[in-house]
Amino acid sequence: MSAISDFYADTEGPIVFLSAKKHFDALTTTNAKLYAHHLSRASFYGTRAVLRSVSPESEDIYDLILLIHELLNTPKTNEEYVKLLGDKVSEQTITYYLEYASQFLGNVGNYKSFGDKKFIPRLSPQEFDEFVKAVGEEKVSEKYNKVREAIFSVDQPLLGYPESGHLSNYYPDSPKITKTEIDAVNKALAKAGIMPENTRVVKNDHEFQVYVASAVGDNTTDYYPKELATEDGAKITFKFGDHASEFVHIVKHLEEALKYVANDTQAAMVKYYIESFKTGSMNAHKKSQIEWVKDIKPEVESNIGFIETYRDPSGVRGEWEGLVAMVNHERTAKFSQLVNNAGFFIKELPWDKIYEKDEFTPPDFTSLEVLTFAGSGIPAGINIPNYDDVRLNYGFKNVSLGNVLSANPKNPKKKEEITFIDESLQELFKKWRDDSFEVQVGLHELLGHGTGKLLQETSPGKFNFDKSDKRITSWYGPNDTWGSLFGLTAGSFEECRAELVALYLILKKPLEVLPIFDIKTPEDQKSVKFIATLLMVRAGLLGLEFWDPQSKKWGQPHMQARFGIFKQLHKAGVFSLDYSDDSFDDLKITLDESTLDNKAVDALGDFLSHLHIYKTTANVKEGVQYYVDKTTVDPEYARFRDVVLKKKQPRRKIIQGNTFINASGEVEVEEYEESEAGMINSYSDRLV
Repeated sequence: MSAISDFYADTEGPIVFLSAKKHFDALTTTNAKLYAHHLSRASFYGTRAVLRSVSPESEDIYDLILLIHELLNTPKTNEEYVKLLGDKVSEQTITYYLEYASQFLGNVGNYKSFGDKKFIPRLSPQEFDEFVKAVGEEKVSEKYNKVREAIFSVDQPLLGYPESGHLSNYYPDSPKITKTEIDAVNKALAKAGIMPENTRVVKNDHEFQVYVASAVGDNTTDYYPKELATEDGAKITFKFGDHASEFVHIVKHLEEALKYVANDTQAAMVKYYIESFKTGSMNAHKKSQIEWVKDIKPEVESNIGFIETYRDPSGVRGEWEGLVAMVNHERTAKFSQLVNNAGFFIKELPWDKIYEKDEFTPPDFTSLEVLTFAGSGIPAGINIPNYDDVRLNYGFKNVSLGNVLSANPKNPKKKEEITFIDESLQELFKKWRDDSFEVQVGLHELLGHGTGKLLQETSPGKFNFDKSDKRITSWYGPNDTWGSLFGLTAGSFEECRAELVALYLILKKPLEVLPIFDIKTPEDQKSVKFIATLLMVRAGLLGLEFWDPQSKKWGQPHMQARFGIFKQLHKAGVFSLDYSDDSFDDLKITLDESTLDNKAVDALGDFLSHLHIYKTTANVKEGVQYYVDKTTVDPEYARFRDVVLKKKQPRRKIIQGNTFINASGEVEVEEYEESEAGMINSYSDRLV
């Protein structure tokens, strides 16, 4: 059993403000700024859709935090909170409240966006009671009493299938819904051609109701039938208007953004967004993504919708995201070189050309400065759209989020310690980790997610590959997709494949890869090879935090992927784990630099080729078993989990700015101080 302290919110965690004002102010026209503003507002209005997909109590906790802030007259700093409440409760109580509140807002819910594990205040329920009493407003007490028990309960410690003792609010008010029933509903939707990303499912006795996110409360499109049935005859009906009050605002701001588009392609994209979010049609959203791919190098980049499906235990329902950003032209020039050399790098990957696209269409690859990223967490890079047929027929975009990659606190609360590496490597690690990570992200997004051909029977009797090739014994059917076949495993499996591509190329082709990123001297290239490998290995070890030893469940797909690579390289003798006694307190990763050009490349290539071929040939049975075996935490590694937890460092919390239209009709960017109060202020000002 986990101790209650294992669930405490982080304390003294790093907080960083994600500044984009310089690049926003550099936009060349007022129209571009107004376009960005309304897209940002539309994105942030999806916040409550995220909250409702996390836990039943998340929306009420969100309202509680913002209500307390409002009733205290919106204090701008932590010190103001102390001045207002310090004569009634201790400063420590106020600090712990602020740390919980800011972590909640940073994750948009009370489960970690990275790891899907619940977190609770470091305060006891009685101490939280005293804090609420100190605020002194009856409506705060009413809101708090509604969620008091849920705030502190750890009965459902992870997001996942309810039948496993976990929680998923993609299936609200349905604690008895089973994995088998969820799979049956998913199968019926897929058979009817309905994409489930914008849905939630409620079980009513032996019937199911599919909630569809839309601004309107009725079915106004022929995309949805009146009802369906599972294979065993259970009725499926549809209910429109999930998140309707927010989606009305989303549509309104998109209609405003439409007035300021830069070209016809953007206009078509935004119109399809409006149609999708108004009616719930995912076909319209897919069309928006086709237009988005066609909109090459816009001044303001954006992508909005139910995008990633990591947090749904069945791996098909998406979480709301909204990206709005400006191009960083200097960084983008580097990525353009990478795109131009993609054909060369693809030939170096460890698989035959039958498993690769007939022709690699270079994507738009840009480095962006994020103005807005609405959702539960901000990635460092993105490769979208996730629709397989759009990627195959129209292409995709790779996006590196430059100000996310380089975001560090201006005034860190304590000196950073890089755990599990020797003191002699601390400075080298800090010097090269950002550069190494930038290379890893670039290769991961472009050549990781961007490579591979799904071998498919595109229509009855027609195939997109040479069916006489005896190596090909399985393939995708006409209505199959990567996600529909590989299900819950798909996300982590694909992240692992992309991570492998990146590290494989860094080690195998450093002379060709690294100069693109201005890493040109032999000494610097040697350092980046070493630190890139050490970064991956250390990430795999730290990944043990996100593995639950009781359920044997991974709570974070990227960390499962990195652990698999860690395990593969350890078995190959690329590094050792050194310690002096069974407490493992002095556990260190010792990387053998002499193996990077040989053993490491061979081990990565073997792992990568297996994953790639299983994916491209739809070999679900062998592919899933292989991946599960590679990422199983054997006792040899499980014994290190306690020291990983003991030494874990808080994740950084990222504060984003807001845009406002002033009295002159100009758009201004509001920025916030790097503090817990600054995080709360940023959300309070959004009024969403």
